[in-house]
Amino acid sequence: MKKLLATCCLAASMISSASWADDLKIALIHGKTGPLESYARQTEAGVRLGLEYLTNNTMMVDGRKIVLITKDDQGKPDLAKAALAEAYQDDKVDFAIGTTSSAAALAMLPVAEENKKILIVEPAVADSITGEKWNRYIFRTGRNSSQDAISNAVAIGKPGVTVATLAQDYAFGRDGVAAFREALSKTGATLAAEEYVPASTTDFTAVGQRLFDALKDKPGRKMIWVIWAGGGDPLTKLQDMNPGRYNIEISTGGAPLADLVAFKRLPGMEGATYYYYGIPKNPINDWLIAEHTKRYKTPPDFFTPGGFAAASAIITAVKNAKSTDTEKLIATMEGMEFDTPKGKMVFRKEDHQALQSMYHFRVKIDPNVPWAVNELVRELQIKDMDIPIRNKR
Repeated sequence: MKKLLATCCLAASMISSASWADDLKIALIHGKTGPLESYARQTEAGVRLGLEYLTNNTMMVDGRKIVLITKDDQGKPDLAKAALAEAYQDDKVDFAIGTTSSAAALAMLPVAEENKKILIVEPAVADSITGEKWNRYIFRTGRNSSQDAISNAVAIGKPGVTVATLAQDYAFGRDGVAAFREALSKTGATLAAEEYVPASTTDFTAVGQRLFDALKDKPGRKMIWVIWAGGGDPLTKLQDMNPGRYNIEISTGGAPLADLVAFKRLPGMEGATYYYYGIPKNPINDWLIAEHTKRYKTPPDFFTPGGFAAASAIITAVKNAKSTDTEKLIATMEGMEFDTPKGKMVFRKEDHQALQSMYHFRVKIDPNVPWAVNELVRELQIKDMDIPIRNKR
């Protein structure tokens, strides 16, 4: 009997060891074709570089080979939902990362809950992902819309400053302005006007004049803060209307390098950014800049560190939990700190949103750089920003 028991225990141990020695499978779902393909490419580069760096180029963690499976959702919610279900059910992945579009990411959230598997959202920014649509299987390494807006309010808001806002007339713009308004009210600055226009707007003459009228007679520093995604180029078109004649400045958040080319027409402009490669000073970012530049002939872009952060969250969680059991991972990841090119991030226990630094920048023009340089004014640390918890947990 004792011999039989010992044999059973040994067999169970061997099964457990074999299970732990299986490949660690990660699905990356992103809009690799479609309108956000450049963002998706940046995310994938970050994930791959992050996995290499964090495993010392072995692509192994705790004796398990890492297998990265990529799936293109084209930025479409139905394809994203189907791709995630396939990853969990057919590919048997341990983690999923995705996706680029907020609408597609929102479609994925119930799939993670149905399969009781972790989804790390990167880089989609909609507040509702870690807000009213959130479930306990969702962790987000990407910043949310509130972090963008609040960091900008903290960067430019102070007593004696008057601000007017320009945003697209849909959830992204209105939610962003709502978060900005709330944060700005705590800085001593004044919000004079809010303007919303269709996302397809290309002529900003009328709205620009309304913004000028709302600000031109105000004392002190006057600024138009723009929250915008996609085409239309409101920044340079407002600048073409010569706001300087009223001592009005333009302000906005950070952007990918391709968009920073247009910022060269806005020397001295201030705002807050999620990432610019030249700002964070730490060994991981130094390595990322060197390795990315060597491979891609350009520095890491706006969304690259987010992919790296998602990889870091996975590697850190697996090492700490010594398991890929979902419940053990959730217990490990809630409140977990992990290293990224931006420095330390931490998953907030209440909504699994990654709290992270943002950066108050000023545009500097360097004739030897094809885009506008984001020069650091100050790092906005986690303690400097009051990011609301918006879920109903």
